[in-house]
Amino acid sequence: MVQHSRLEILGQHAAGETNSADEPAARAYASRVVGPWSSGSDRETVRSLYFHVPFCFHKCHYCDFYSFVDTQDRQQPFVDRLERELAALGRLAGHPTLRTVFVGGGTPSLLKVDLWERLLAALRTHFDMSEFAASAADGADRYAGAEFTVECNPETVSEPLMASLRAGGVNRVSIGAQSFNPRHLKTLERWHDPDSVPRAVELARSAGIARQSIDLIHALPGQTEDEWAEDLDRVLSLGVTHVSCYTLTYEPGTALTARMRRGEIEPAGEDLEACLYEAAVSRLQSAGLSRYEISNFAASESDRSMHNLAYWRQEQWLAAGPSASGHLWRGGSMRGGSWRWKNVPRLGDYLSLDDNGLAPIAELETPDPARLLRERLMMGLRLEEGIDARDFLADTVAIAPDRVERLSEEITSLRDRGLLRSDVRGRWTLSERGLLVADDVAATLMRTLA
Repeated sequence: MVQHSRLEILGQHAAGETNSADEPAARAYASRVVGPWSSGSDRETVRSLYFHVPFCFHKCHYCDFYSFVDTQDRQQPFVDRLERELAALGRLAGHPTLRTVFVGGGTPSLLKVDLWERLLAALRTHFDMSEFAASAADGADRYAGAEFTVECNPETVSEPLMASLRAGGVNRVSIGAQSFNPRHLKTLERWHDPDSVPRAVELARSAGIARQSIDLIHALPGQTEDEWAEDLDRVLSLGVTHVSCYTLTYEPGTALTARMRRGEIEPAGEDLEACLYEAAVSRLQSAGLSRYEISNFAASESDRSMHNLAYWRQEQWLAAGPSASGHLWRGGSMRGGSWRWKNVPRLGDYLSLDDNGLAPIAELETPDPARLLRERLMMGLRLEEGIDARDFLADTVAIAPDRVERLSEEITSLRDRGLLRSDVRGRWTLSERGLLVADDVAATLMRTLA
């Protein structure tokens, strides 16, 4: 697999170049970067950062994210390397002002507290974290216009960790409960006690981290409607203001998929999947949590995940750590297409390969405006806000004028079939029926732009 330097992409992004094969030229561009983040630039500012912590104390059977049980105690070398990458990103990006930070994994809460404190200090050194300052002060507005989320396994949440995260500006934790049923946790190979979930929520609150989100998974093998209702009731009893409800998917290469293929477990049928999803929507909305994305529910607009909205709205973000993926527009506009890249997904390579602090890239998508249009359909239709029809059609006219008529015909067909709506705001949104087949609707529309 060809590896690319992220220095190459950032250099091209700043210079408006697309020839990723010309590495010497790309490095030359990078050497004189003023970047889309400079004060004189009219390009969109990058406000989001994702970084990936790959360590787990156990590999869950359904998980296809890059994570592993580390028997070599490489947490400190990892943090040493990640600090160098954050420094390089901050330097190239011109010390950008961050609005959202998201730390995923793996199990970020497994990282030792002293190493967390080093990473939080590195963020303050290499990025402008001023928007998080108010959120770290006792008694301040719990949102403060910025969002810093850390994913946590409930068994690894501790009082010292929560205190250190809070002091470093973290104002939101995402806790992976998945289920409160011991039998289903065993199926998923989730090694936590259901009672550790409320304990983790309380430790976060006691530390001053006012926003907690809970992840649940439904359509588990053998799961009944009553068992799913019990999970929903348990999560609502915690008083959290954000819940994510995901349908179990059988990803290639996972232990769960291997067990399914051996006939050891039987997936839930489509009818039951739809029934459990509709039950989640009804129960959560009755409790005051509104759906703003197919799988995500929040008590108010300010309780929504700002960072994930940046993904769904195709905004720009930087990324660090093994397997982390980033996204930058070309020329500061979605009409110019975008670069997407993924860092090398192996910790050994990440630790040993260093390009001026940046990680080598294992996967690279160069700017393709038509691809970005298709992705906007796929991501935008997942949101309750939908897609601005006027803007999308204008971009289609500019990028793929020969596809406008076919797209319009397909929109009309989906609307006539009751799967898609055009609301009074001039936005395309999925109907309740359409939400149950959202991937199929998006794929149909994406084919018109292929």
